[in-house]
Amino acid sequence: MGIAEWRGQLSRGEVSARELTDQHLSRIAAVELSVHAYLEVTAERARADADRIDALRAAGEPLPPLAGVPLAIKDNLCTKGIPTTCSSRMLEGFVPPYESTVTDRLWNAGAVLLGKTNLDEFAMGSSTETSAFGPSRNPWNPEKVPGGSSGGSAAAVAAGECVASLGSDTGGSIRQPAAFCGVVGLKPTYGRVSRYGLVAFASSLDQVGPFTTSVADAAELLQVIAGEDPRDSTCLKALVPDYRAALEQPVQGLKVGIVRECFEAEGLDPQVKASVMAAAAQLQALGCELVDVSCPRFNDGIATYYVIAPSEASANLARYDGVKYGYRTADAGTLAEMTARSRAEGFGDEVKRRILIGTYALSAGYVDAYYKKAQQVRTLIRRDFDTAFASVDVLLTPTSPTTAFGFGAHSEDPLAMYLADLLTIPANMAGLPAISLPCGFDNAGLPIGVQLITGVLQEERLLQVAWHYEQAARVMAQRPAAALVP
Repeated sequence: MGIAEWRGQLSRGEVSARELTDQHLSRIAAVELSVHAYLEVTAERARADADRIDALRAAGEPLPPLAGVPLAIKDNLCTKGIPTTCSSRMLEGFVPPYESTVTDRLWNAGAVLLGKTNLDEFAMGSSTETSAFGPSRNPWNPEKVPGGSSGGSAAAVAAGECVASLGSDTGGSIRQPAAFCGVVGLKPTYGRVSRYGLVAFASSLDQVGPFTTSVADAAELLQVIAGEDPRDSTCLKALVPDYRAALEQPVQGLKVGIVRECFEAEGLDPQVKASVMAAAAQLQALGCELVDVSCPRFNDGIATYYVIAPSEASANLARYDGVKYGYRTADAGTLAEMTARSRAEGFGDEVKRRILIGTYALSAGYVDAYYKKAQQVRTLIRRDFDTAFASVDVLLTPTSPTTAFGFGAHSEDPLAMYLADLLTIPANMAGLPAISLPCGFDNAGLPIGVQLITGVLQEERLLQVAWHYEQAARVMAQRPAAALVP
């Protein structure tokens, strides 16, 4: 049941918010041991939220747009009075004294908080395997990863443990797990959604966005969380259009660019390629024109990202020093020893690796050769997109080179893990909106995702094309019989 349908049933008194909340809490109790999508389930808070909505309806008051919708929130978004750990021992037990802008907007819109979801530690990873509290599992096959870093948020939606969820996307951390878990994942334009209250990883790349089971629901959530925020200087002041109204606008005559470099990328699974090209053919059947386009530096995005993102992480994570808040080691003799030991004991291996890479790239004698050069390449990537959008309306690529991989598949080779984000990173480099939605299944029954990218602040067009494809393809209606997701 989509959000709009639920809103209608609630308004007519056919179902209560408490009933929907209890249904999802029961679902969590039934499957959470297998999926481990949540770090904390806020059942008491959820029932209280739902009861307030039911009281509004009983009093005949107007209902807000997300009234009674049970949501899960990635555990790197601050929630006042509820632990926010970033899946790290460094922040274990940390309870924020304030609310992030996006979650505050959700609660004002009537949404119900079911809990906080698992992620790779400080959002650094592509599988949730770096979480200090254990990995989440893919509901389609518990032997496979759900993707990352927002793996818990994607798995919760796929397993029916919430109606929708929020994640964050720095280099693909919404879209890649969405593809692995067979759900819709939207990364808005950089600055379209406030980052206030999002624990920083790489400040020039991070962006908050929704996971949903449909494109229409993604539009519903974006409608609520988008918009200017005076507490975030990087948040854009652009007006927020009516995303829901844009969905059914015709797509005939739109030009869809097939990014040549993505289909020539090393390691692209033939099944993924075939499924994504079938999605392109479906758009052509809907009246879109397919255009072959080249973004010559598209595949340079990953090397650029793994200089810029760790450099920004090195600076952002310097605040965790054992002095102000977070983990503090015991029995240190000096301030320097306390800081060094607190960071060594509080951070996991992947976070340490990225801090070291970033610190090296920013060090004297290397900042010009690495960090500044990466920023120059980033500009060239953005120019490639500008050139492409001069001739097409939307770009189409695979979301990930492969379907979900097994646990431990890349544990001995971090570079192989990084390549999971090869096709999603360029949109972050250019600050562009992008969406992943299911387009098929591999021979093992695992979902395959197709990625659509549009120009800056073109979320209307992005959702419009995605919605028409979703309605025509009806991918989930063809779900393999062996799939574990109900």
